[in-house]
Amino acid sequence: MKYIGLISDTHSVFDDEFKKFLDPVDELWHAGDFGGGIGFANEIAAFKPLVGVHGNCDGQDIREEYPHHQFFEREGVSVLMTHIGGYPGRYDLRAQALIEAYRPRVFVCGHSHILRVMYDERYEMLTLNPGACGIQGWHNVRTALRFRIEGDEVKDMEHFDLPRSRII
Repeated sequence: MKYIGLISDTHSVFDDEFKKFLDPVDELWHAGDFGGGIGFANEIAAFKPLVGVHGNCDGQDIREEYPHHQFFEREGVSVLMTHIGGYPGRYDLRAQALIEAYRPRVFVCGHSHILRVMYDERYEMLTLNPGACGIQGWHNVRTALRFRIEGDEVKDMEHFDLPRSRII
């Protein structure tokens, strides 16, 4: 069993309240737009083992360390992660091509700053967007997810909300 924390769109902000929510997880996934350069990404990686992709706002230093997309497996569950993805019925064209090529059980993306957990019947795939962890953007609520992968199941999904105006 793996306990996963999922964040995106930190834009240089990863404060103690999010760390407290994510402290019990085994591994942290970041769906892009780290902000703050590779030093900031390394601070997150020092907190928990990190799997991530770069976002459209990330600089070259992040892009050299974190690819456009990642396809990997956890506990027998295939995962595809990219920053700009969309959601069932409204996937970005590049994400759609990746989904067609990899056929993951779980698709993770960020970019929209909107938390979404949706099941795509067409691809028999869980689509996860943790929303935005940071304060840059138009969103009013900052969000993150955590969940367990056990066997071939994603379970015990929890979300964390924090008002955008509340930062340390």
